[in-house]
Amino acid sequence: MDVRKISTLAMFIALSAVGAAIKIPSIVGSLALDSFPALIAGVLLGPINGGIVAGLGTLISAIISGMPLGPLHFIIVLEMFILVWMFCTLYNTSQKLGAVTLFLVGNALIAPLPFMFIISTSFYIALLPSLITATVINLVIAVILMPKLVPILKRLIFKAGHDS
Repeated sequence: MDVRKISTLAMFIALSAVGAAIKIPSIVGSLALDSFPALIAGVLLGPINGGIVAGLGTLISAIISGMPLGPLHFIIVLEMFILVWMFCTLYNTSQKLGAVTLFLVGNALIAPLPFMFIISTSFYIALLPSLITATVINLVIAVILMPKLVPILKRLIFKAGHDS
């Protein structure tokens, strides 16, 4: 990975940290707008890099919130890495609707399922409204920005003469 890609990856991690500071109240303290930079980064730099941004953004968000779930946040970090990786893989193969559907269902309904068994069914149900809201907002922002932003950033990052 060259310096431009590393700098771009760092920029998206920073954007995810900024999004982590924008909170939507929930039963677990709050949920953040930290996913959309990861989705954009994954489409631009590849699914693994998007997953890295998602994982680090989720961790930063948890730290800002005071880690209300303690070490259980690392389950969420892994889930976010996988979800963003899957989203970007589908999105980059022109399966945009499938990618959006997968991320919406995966992040809002499937990812919190382990907590239904670890904590309680009531916790899972109480978490759903704010998690669905945060997921939809992150997806809407990403889907609006990606078609315009990704081509511009690709031209800037992957200039002629550099590896793409």
